[in-house]
Amino acid sequence: MDLNPSDTLSAPRQDILAGAYKKAVWRLIPFIFVCYLFNYLDRVNVGFAKLEMLDALGLSETVYGLGAGIFFIGYVLCGVPSNLMLHKVGARRWIALLMLVWGTLSACLMFVSTPQSFYVLRFFTGVAEAGFFPGIVLYFTRWFPADKRGQVMALFMSAIPVSGVLGGPLSGWMLQHFAAGQGGLAGWQWLFLLQGLPTVLLGLGVYFYLNDGIAQARWLSAEEKVAMQQALIDDEARRAAQRPMEQSFASVLRNANVWMLGAIYFAIQMGVYAINFWLPSIIKSLGFQSAGVIGWLSALPYLAACFFMVWVGRSGDLRGERRWHVVLPLLMGVLGLLLAANSGGAVWLSMLGLTLATMGALAGLSMFWPLPTAFLGSAAAAGGLALINSLGQVAGFVSPFLVGWIKDLTHSTDPALYILSGVMLAGALLVLRIPPRLVNR
Repeated sequence: MDLNPSDTLSAPRQDILAGAYKKAVWRLIPFIFVCYLFNYLDRVNVGFAKLEMLDALGLSETVYGLGAGIFFIGYVLCGVPSNLMLHKVGARRWIALLMLVWGTLSACLMFVSTPQSFYVLRFFTGVAEAGFFPGIVLYFTRWFPADKRGQVMALFMSAIPVSGVLGGPLSGWMLQHFAAGQGGLAGWQWLFLLQGLPTVLLGLGVYFYLNDGIAQARWLSAEEKVAMQQALIDDEARRAAQRPMEQSFASVLRNANVWMLGAIYFAIQMGVYAINFWLPSIIKSLGFQSAGVIGWLSALPYLAACFFMVWVGRSGDLRGERRWHVVLPLLMGVLGLLLAANSGGAVWLSMLGLTLATMGALAGLSMFWPLPTAFLGSAAAAGGLALINSLGQVAGFVSPFLVGWIKDLTHSTDPALYILSGVMLAGALLVLRIPPRLVNR
């Protein structure tokens, strides 16, 4: 996880920056990684709970799809104001509060008994989670210059596939272990409780562990602080000289590239959320009935994605190239979805397709974020990043609801996979419309 500073710096400053970046990566990334891991578990564990919850409560696939997706209505509505609040009060306090609230709400999903209670809790969990991811993206811009963010984002966002690697077997084990209704609770209720409470504890940890910025980091020397702060200033000045940079939220709203980036992010997330919410069900449809086996099989695509994401992130930073490092993974995702839809029920071909789709969609997701941070100035970043994230997160509502509705209508997820592959292909083509000078180093 060592990040190399630019070769254009003097040797003494290179050494200082190298040490400072290494400290920052090891201090920040592992802890934030764990926070994001539970953020994602709390968001998508409903996909495993579904294996029992629907029959227990008498809910339809469409009700499940709507409940899974309504989370993102709250998320989209509150993304921009939440990130502006973070900019005002500081990352440490705001992120800690968000985690305390959404961890509590996620655990409370164990009390769901009707479609209405399912919808309400999912909606307000989305409201609470809205500021976390764009807030962390903004937070990284206050520590690392643009040419370091590809690898940083890949390391951070590898929490998504790791949540699948760990969360699949863990969720499957919970459903099996608590199947007898221990403590008066069903397995799906224990799943929500045991995966929600750690987020509350991590929220307390955020308040005491994170620093709002370089100036507050006692674990950096004075020399390292000056070097890192100057590197950020030099980076923004260099990028501003190369290309126009948006410096206010009002200018962000008028920028067609920002809206196009929102559309690209929407296309990527359509594939990502289909995989997250429906992977266990697709594997079950291949003939596997044991929750434990489904959990282990669902971990395989995410395990492959872990390594692929980090490799692609390192490659993007080394080459200073951004567009094709998004496009090629997305094309891999398209191929994977088409393979899964045309597997004819063959387990090995379905798993290969699902693995390629997961690798491509998640690598494209992590490599997307260096694109907007490359041309948003510091004054515009808080609102701009949240706006792009909110536009993309609309897919979190559309994708699971679309798949659920199509499955109820056709009794198959294959037509939905065709639609999703087409959307991801459109996103890849839109990336190529971004002028290279805006995002490449």
